[in-house]
Amino acid sequence: MQVNYASGSSIKVDGTSFELKQLHFHAPSENHIEGKSYPLEAHLVHASDEGDLAVVAVMFEEGGANEGLEQAWSSMPEQAGEEKTLQSSLSADDILPSDRDYYRFNGSLTTPPCTQGVRWLVMKQPVTASKEQIEHFADVLHEPNNRPLQPVNARPVLQ
Repeated sequence: MQVNYASGSSIKVDGTSFELKQLHFHAPSENHIEGKSYPLEAHLVHASDEGDLAVVAVMFEEGGANEGLEQAWSSMPEQAGEEKTLQSSLSADDILPSDRDYYRFNGSLTTPPCTQGVRWLVMKQPVTASKEQIEHFADVLHEPNNRPLQPVNARPVLQ
């Protein structure tokens, strides 16, 4: 499931502006924090004018319902290739944690062709989603859509 964004939201990384292009989800998480996997992860994909990418990753743990997910899930396609329109705009603030501390590393996209050179910003603080919200996404997917955890190799993870 992917939510496309209109122009207007951006982040600045290393002095470069990256505009939010889309938001999508993986279950279970593709990133682990201190060895912990999460049942759901969101990727907010940003692109610079030069085509460079920065992805903000947000982990979801089971807890209270998430307003942003509720809004997105209300228009979730039930079939592959099906497109639906959200009833109202989805704010990235409804997905992001209040504490904006993050881990940072350089990596790749997690879907083929797994292009290198992506700036990853993984939020340290998870947000909550209800058991029903997590299960709904997993039920629509029918199978996990996460890339297996990759070795860190020589990539430093900055805090």
